[in-house]
Amino acid sequence: MTEISPLTGETLASMREGFDANPYARLAMNAVTASGIDKVARNYDRARLLQRRFSVTVDNGAVTNQERSGRCWLFSSLNVARFIAKKNMNLKEFEFSQNYAMYHDKLERINYFLKDVAALVRAGEPSDSRLIQHLLADVMGDGGQWTMALNVYKKYGAVPKDLFPETESSRNTGPMNTQLRSMLHTAVAHMYADPSKIDEIVAQGVEAGHRMLTIHLGEPPKSFDWEWTDADGEFHRDGEITPVEFWKKYVGAELEDYVCLVDDPRAEHPKGRKIAIEHLGNVAGGDPTEYLNVPNQFMKDCVRTILSEQGIPVWFGADCGPMMDRESGAWATDLFEYGRVYDVDFDLDKEQRVRFGDSAMNHAMAFVGVDVDEDGTTTRRWRVENSWGDKIADKGYFTMSDDWFTEYVYEVAVPKSMLPEEYRKALEEPAIQLPAWDPMGALA
Repeated sequence: MTEISPLTGETLASMREGFDANPYARLAMNAVTASGIDKVARNYDRARLLQRRFSVTVDNGAVTNQERSGRCWLFSSLNVARFIAKKNMNLKEFEFSQNYAMYHDKLERINYFLKDVAALVRAGEPSDSRLIQHLLADVMGDGGQWTMALNVYKKYGAVPKDLFPETESSRNTGPMNTQLRSMLHTAVAHMYADPSKIDEIVAQGVEAGHRMLTIHLGEPPKSFDWEWTDADGEFHRDGEITPVEFWKKYVGAELEDYVCLVDDPRAEHPKGRKIAIEHLGNVAGGDPTEYLNVPNQFMKDCVRTILSEQGIPVWFGADCGPMMDRESGAWATDLFEYGRVYDVDFDLDKEQRVRFGDSAMNHAMAFVGVDVDEDGTTTRRWRVENSWGDKIADKGYFTMSDDWFTEYVYEVAVPKSMLPEEYRKALEEPAIQLPAWDPMGALA
């Protein structure tokens, strides 16, 4: 092993002397220690000029709130679905139960994980391999993808929120996830200890997961009576309906033909090809988690067309942290001047950020507006429906500059019918399989 040279006292003294002799560094220290880096680095001119007006706006009502959970992919996909449901039922306000969706996602994911690992154990995969250790570390998080969400809705449907409301554990998923993760880790340890009992261990683990989820989240309804008064004051009654029937009647067909487009900027992954992540999924037998890799501009064009011509929200995934002003609800690539404060060049491009672990998709939201110049060719900014409540931003709605879209948006879900023939053909070809730990497998 190459020897790592120590940081010497002479080097440390030299750096300290250099810092003390730099008036700008000391001024930055005084400001940041008192106010924090974001207040000091905030680009005042950029912040005040990032307007909240849009030439196209889709009204989806009051924002939702995922609270202390990582369910953004479920909230955002159901925010798209609720817009369609409101239109179909002529409702002004409506919200689906995100708790119902999470319950069935986690139950399915327990089954998927245990049977996936069981196959690896039977195949002789060492317990300390990179793959097993990655799967163990990643299990029972809250994150997911558009395709995973649709797998849940197609199999289990959806219910109105008041019929399966939030619980303490759905609002704050950490303690529940810890217990579920420990149960699954125990099951895997038992598989390795006695491979002859793998089937029994899997069955017991799925049953235990069902029991634990029901204790934390409640028992979801198998059917319900549905009645409502629409925006015109007219009363409607469906009678008894199942969650699957409810989904299919008011939403399903309008979303189930969607495909996921991604912008994987790495040169070795060509545009126009489908990619997939090994061992990534939730519903066994459901649609695989696959993406069509396309240019970022094509993603923008699709989103703009859907907003302008179809007038419905568009689900997307992004790396939400960089250059974000959470309180005012803004994203722009030059919203903060960190480099000037630190005298450091942050010069990685999108491909380098992905390749060297600096960026990956970690949050899902919905586009609900766009601002286009009078000439109809230049996009200025985007309006975003978030799921962080209405106490921040513009009552929970964020504004994104177009250049931020280029750098930090990784995925959008669009109707398959929008794709040109060459992309539709690419969907029929086998996907490039990427390892489970690839950054494009990051979950929102």
